[in-house]
Amino acid sequence: MPTIELSLGTLHYRVTGPEDSTTPPVVFVHGFLTDATLWSRVTARLAERGIRSYAPDWPLGSHRTPMAPDADLSPRGVARMILEFLEALDLNEVTLVGNDTGGALCQFVIDADAKRIGRLVLTNCDAFDVFPPAPFKQLFALLRSEWRAKLLAGQMRFTPLRQSPLGFGLLAHDLPADLTRGWIEPALNDGQILRDVSRFARSVRPSELLDVSTRLDRYPGPVTLAWGADDRAFSTELGRRLQRQFRDARFVSVPKSRTLVSLDAPEALTDEIVAIADRAVA
Repeated sequence: MPTIELSLGTLHYRVTGPEDSTTPPVVFVHGFLTDATLWSRVTARLAERGIRSYAPDWPLGSHRTPMAPDADLSPRGVARMILEFLEALDLNEVTLVGNDTGGALCQFVIDADAKRIGRLVLTNCDAFDVFPPAPFKQLFALLRSEWRAKLLAGQMRFTPLRQSPLGFGLLAHDLPADLTRGWIEPALNDGQILRDVSRFARSVRPSELLDVSTRLDRYPGPVTLAWGADDRAFSTELGRRLQRQFRDARFVSVPKSRTLVSLDAPEALTDEIVAIADRAVA
């Protein structure tokens, strides 16, 4: 994997698709305690359709290299890192795709500076004061403490627990155990990654995302919300409400999919990304 040095630390990322693509690039933002492997089924399909994409391992708990001890790992801090990544690689007219916590981060990004963001695709994600959603509020509370985070990470070694509703089980119908194992291994193996996990968890404040929601109508680009219809964390009603905050947003219900639409319905999500990526922007 290529790496890039940014102000918060070293970022690993995956690049897929042709260098000479005539379609603007796609950049992915995964959620808390996942990494860029979340998007592999989609990036491969985009590459087959001639689109170049970038999938970094953002510092949300499954990253391999710890961030600097003084790094701002709040949602706004990570949003600034996303913008710094786009600037460092000179990526413009980007189709920014976010899921789960990553969808919230995308909202922080366009609130901070949307000039490089041509289009936005949000799958099931935090919105308004649903940050985190009810099924995971207790998890975030536990992870604010490093020693509790270490204890919880140790328990997630056990596949039945990790794949259960107490672990990742609520998030997808199709959830390979080796994938989720990869997501927890950095925190299992490196205390500094656990430190980063706790720093992010401590910084999540629903009031800040609710404040951002009041300005989403300033974003001028087209938006697609590809929303898993079976989600038990982020309801269809939440997605519809989020749609109404934007100037130009389309809501697509994705059947037989939970939170992680890229796993449950990669072809459908790819189709939606391709459709909006080809749209001209002002």
